[in-house]
Amino acid sequence: MTLFRKIKSIINLMKEVDFEDLSRISEKIDLPKIMKTVGELDENQLNGLMKMLSEKSKKGQHQLPPIDGDFYDLDLKLTQEQRAIQMKVRNFMEDEIEPIANAYWNKAEFPMEIIPKLAALNICGVAYKGYGCPDLPFIMEGIIAEELARVDVSISTFFGVHSGLAMGSIYLCGSEEQKEEWLPKMQKMELIGAFGLTEPNVGSAVAGGMETTCRLEGDEWILNGQKKWIGNATFADVTIIWARDEVTNKVKGFLVRKDTPGFTSETIEDKMALRTVQNAIITLSDCRVAENDRLQNANSFRDTAKVLRMTRAGVAWQAVGCARGAYENALKYTKKREQFGKPIASFQLIQNHLVEMLSNLTAMKTMVYRLSELQDQGLLTDEHASLAKVFCSLRTRDVVSQAREVMGGNGILLEYKVARFVADAEAIYSYEGTKEINTLIVGRAITGYSAFV
Repeated sequence: MTLFRKIKSIINLMKEVDFEDLSRISEKIDLPKIMKTVGELDENQLNGLMKMLSEKSKKGQHQLPPIDGDFYDLDLKLTQEQRAIQMKVRNFMEDEIEPIANAYWNKAEFPMEIIPKLAALNICGVAYKGYGCPDLPFIMEGIIAEELARVDVSISTFFGVHSGLAMGSIYLCGSEEQKEEWLPKMQKMELIGAFGLTEPNVGSAVAGGMETTCRLEGDEWILNGQKKWIGNATFADVTIIWARDEVTNKVKGFLVRKDTPGFTSETIEDKMALRTVQNAIITLSDCRVAENDRLQNANSFRDTAKVLRMTRAGVAWQAVGCARGAYENALKYTKKREQFGKPIASFQLIQNHLVEMLSNLTAMKTMVYRLSELQDQGLLTDEHASLAKVFCSLRTRDVVSQAREVMGGNGILLEYKVARFVADAEAIYSYEGTKEINTLIVGRAITGYSAFV
């Protein structure tokens, strides 16, 4: 470059330089040293430096992709009507529940005021036919469970106990008279249900070791025993109680009405998960139930298992919702949280965590979609439901753990929501059949050998 061209270039450069800015910068850094270092960079290094500076100058203008845990767009399989129901539930959860979820979870109380609003969605007994129920495919029962759990697993559990376990017991095992009496009012949530199967001394072995007993005296049944972990039981209008007949040794089901003499419930305190759910210990002391309130089509544990098969599929969907809520909240956080002058979402290790979370979530959702398709085709088996429950509850644990990890110390604060998903995932992992029991159900199906003791 000739001397004249050099001088011209310097003059043009000086026209572009703000000397006040240059003066302020020189007070903070060694400009001659910076100039010397930049001058020693090769062309590739200079291009990289300019690209970095260009991206930095565009900060705030970068159009980020939407936060959506349905990466394979499985919800496109829904009809327009089904999609409308999904969005109605999602909007309700985001508008009505999300603002209060942490407060009620923290103080271990249930927001009774939301029941009429939840009832207005008209989603109770969504897959049941008749009795005021919507009679929609089982896929919608799963979608609803996911949407509820995506914001608050406690509300999803409350709903699952009422709509799935309690209403489901009556729908599958009740007489026509019992269905007519209870289901229309329960569908409108004018009456709330609970489901009493698990006991203090018997959880996984309840099929053969149930300690709660019943005996017939005249036209009344006398129930004695205890039940534990019974959701909604402190305020339910009716609780489905399963008991072993002292004479036949067969398991029977009963509709135990609120305030029945001999029936008491005590709230379980100090839980680390599902704190909003009102779990109770139920004590039955010579509790008298009329023969008319015995579930007329529940004559063995096989009938109980029909209810569990149906609701276990819903719990797998609930696990998906819990994982999705944790993933989406964590992803949102990483886009806003900055370290070293950049959003942590731009870091390789953070992206690795996010992609692993999304992979698990996508595998889970694909599985439960197929599970619900089998259910709608009348092909659902115990082992189908059990495999989904095992896989989804395990993977949910992984997802919430990584969600908490990418958030660092803030991951343990309720303020950022993920901590609640981390805790509630532990409850999903255990209820509706432990990993071990569901594994043995699947193992028996694929080997032909039962490993149950």
